Amino acid sequence: MTDADEARYRDQPLRSFGRTGGRPLSPRQKALMAGALDTWRIPEGEEAIDLNVLFPEKKTFWLEIGFGGAEHMIAQAARNPDTGIIGCEPFLEGVAKALAGIEDTGASNIRLWPDDARPLMARLPDQSLDRVFILFPDPWPKRRQHKRRLVQPAFLEALYPKLKPGGHLRFATDVKSYADEALLTFLSDGRFEWLAGAADDWRVSPADHVTTRYESKQLGDCRPVWFDFRIG
Repeated sequence: MTDADEARYRDQPLRSFGRTGGRPLSPRQKALMAGALDTWRIPEGEEAIDLNVLFPEKKTFWLEIGFGGAEHMIAQAARNPDTGIIGCEPFLEGVAKALAGIEDTGASNIRLWPDDARPLMARLPDQSLDRVFILFPDPWPKRRQHKRRLVQPAFLEALYPKLKPGGHLRFATDVKSYADEALLTFLSDGRFEWLAGAADDWRVSPADHVTTRYESKQLGDCRPVWFDFRIG
């Protein structure tokens, strides 16, 4: 590796997700990626995103960062037709599943960002989001990888202005070290009010949660925990 290569590597932002490939896409998924993605994706660019143009006649706006297999996002879109939902997911298989879910349910209140969340957040207007979901993000379990975890002070600094006063954020994980680290990061920030009043508020999934296939596999080292926060 040359000195120029090393400098370029150091200057790249840390990725909060691993590979973006996965299993080979099915013929239907390939067709959806080729024919439907442009209909539902948010175009790339640097200009600010006008959510009222993106979602005409919608009253509220939600963001799900890392929607995985898209089950939660698709179900929430069906339950909340007056809400515009942006789904962010860099994994191609997840994006293809989201497109299939949109086609199967007729959900028209979803827009997709098939890439890292940070460029998207930079383009969102301040105080524009009513809710944000961060459900079971990549835990980067090895200690040397923890710096790649999504929930970091710099990430909250970028995300906080995008939430409306009184807006809500939900974080969930099934990795104990991530749960401890994330909760400390949120509370140390000082602008996120943890809404738990009893242990069941974080030990039991919220009433409006949609269980996903990933969650059902119980791949972590603890039972899922749920941290709901409100913006003051």
